[in-house]
Amino acid sequence: MTQEAHVTQGPLTTEAGAPVADNQNSETAGVGGPVLVQDQLLLEKLAHFNRERIPERVVHARGAGAYGTFTVTADVTPYTRAAFLSEIGKETEVFLRFSTVAGNLGAADAVRDPRGFALKFYTEEGNYDLVGNNTPVFFIRDAIKFPDFIHTQKRDPYTGSTEADNVWDFWSLSPESTHQVTWLFGDRGIPASYRHMDGFGSHTFQWNNAAGEAFWVKYHFKTDQGIRNLTAEEAEVLAGKDPDSHQRDLREAIERGEFPSWTVGVQIMPAADAATYRFNPFDLTKVWPHADYPVIEIGRLELNRNPRNVFAEVEQSVFSPAHFVPGIGPSPDKMLQGRLFAYGDAHRYRVGINADHLPVNRPHATEARTHSRDGFLYDGRHGGAKNYEPNSFGGPQQTGRALWQPTSVDGSTGGHPTPVHAEDDDFVQAGALYRLMSEQEKERLVANLAGFIAKVSREDIAERAIGNFRNADADFGKRLDAAVQALRG
Repeated sequence: MTQEAHVTQGPLTTEAGAPVADNQNSETAGVGGPVLVQDQLLLEKLAHFNRERIPERVVHARGAGAYGTFTVTADVTPYTRAAFLSEIGKETEVFLRFSTVAGNLGAADAVRDPRGFALKFYTEEGNYDLVGNNTPVFFIRDAIKFPDFIHTQKRDPYTGSTEADNVWDFWSLSPESTHQVTWLFGDRGIPASYRHMDGFGSHTFQWNNAAGEAFWVKYHFKTDQGIRNLTAEEAEVLAGKDPDSHQRDLREAIERGEFPSWTVGVQIMPAADAATYRFNPFDLTKVWPHADYPVIEIGRLELNRNPRNVFAEVEQSVFSPAHFVPGIGPSPDKMLQGRLFAYGDAHRYRVGINADHLPVNRPHATEARTHSRDGFLYDGRHGGAKNYEPNSFGGPQQTGRALWQPTSVDGSTGGHPTPVHAEDDDFVQAGALYRLMSEQEKERLVANLAGFIAKVSREDIAERAIGNFRNADADFGKRLDAAVQALRG
């Protein structure tokens, strides 16, 4: 290890600081007698050990992380007033957590699964969390379907295993998933490492400038190490030999001084374009073609410091898409709107109401000034200060200026589907992605999909699944049908 371990000098103590006389032998009633309840060191150690694991994340449980810097390389002040983006050359400390989505905490890294790309900017205006993936799209467009989707990826309540029937039943009945599934089962479905994959904010976000003008943006993180992926066969071997492959690769690269980096860009859409754009710009199952809105380079992200303690800094790190700063805000993306609540709520349950007090989560370039008090692990930081607002005792007060610009709405309340634009359907972009692939890429894609669909026990589910890909591209569906039939005999 190149990171110097923290060692406290002096005698071993209890959690309360009292010196420990004997850490090798429990107190007993005589030699060979039963253990005494008065041995508080024994009870303290066992009780702490029983509680060393907090509930794991329901999704993105398996992860690795590192600290680094984001450096601005272009002037974006015409589009946003965010202070950390205010001038070329400005640097901001960051923490980036990578993860797989479906696996539990003990799962292998080298699996076919999207990768989380959760980035925390420690800005002088507060922490800004950009919680994305290594794919520009997702399986669904409305957060109300998210618990159902994840249930299909997790263990079946009867068999206790992940079931192909559940996965393909849901995907085949949710045709909007066709684009992401095509991406996932293509060559980029299993990255060779966290360093060799791109990242995306995935959602559409709002930027607003000092004049109050609003823009819609999408974030792109292009790996400077180049894209490297694993075949299904390579991943199967690696996952068995080294379940920690991606975590180890990231940590050891940083220890060697080979700091991974990404070129950061954004697509920028004037707010007025959204209403008439050919695709719904807030639909998470769609991309904005680069020909319409090219990616503009704005910065460079580098990871250059490993966490000193994985549990404290990676496992207890929390990210929320609701953590915005002045000049950046949400969009009407229905998946994003759901995540604005769900992520914070998940972390309040999993880590605790004061999770934001932990070193990895608290602001590093400014100070949090709130009237929230008490709860588990509250550290008393506010002393005797008043805990309400407004007050006349010098407490923190509101600024009166919103972080983002308002979005116009009209119509009646109700369970409305996502608006459909001129060229929207659930298959057009999946078909376009398929046609961009080389012949060899198409063959691997079809083989990967067929191998999974062939495990489905019901013919109607398999046919429905194949039908979605047939709707995306006739050749795609024809090849896939033949490959599945060949495997099913």
